[in-house]
Amino acid sequence: QVQLVESGGGLVQPGGSLRLSCAASGMIFSTVVMGWYRQVGKQRELVATITSGGSTEYASSVKGRFTISRDNGKNTVYLQMNALKPEDTAVYYCNGRPAFGSWGQGTQVTVSS
Repeated sequence: QVQLVESGGGLVQPGGSLRLSCAASGMIFSTVVMGWYRQVGKQRELVATITSGGSTEYASSVKGRFTISRDNGKNTVYLQMNALKPEDTAVYYCNGRPAFGSWGQGTQVTVSS
């Protein structure tokens, strides 16, 4: 059974930084394309993906500000978020790409002065 546990969110001022972590289990993590998603209301957006080999892609809204990475030895994927903007406020989730059927609880990121 796939389990995903996100952490690292919080309240940050515009221009600040946060680093999100996601611990994954129940899969052969090193073979899975992983992604970070964010949700505002019922709308969920794919923010970034990383392949098993480390190739990355980003949504245009975060390119140049966010960096996705992974540690296959720790079954963990990270999202370094810099130069945060109020419009980055959302609940952030990790999941496979395509997504597994189950989602974690997410971690709230609030960007506000």
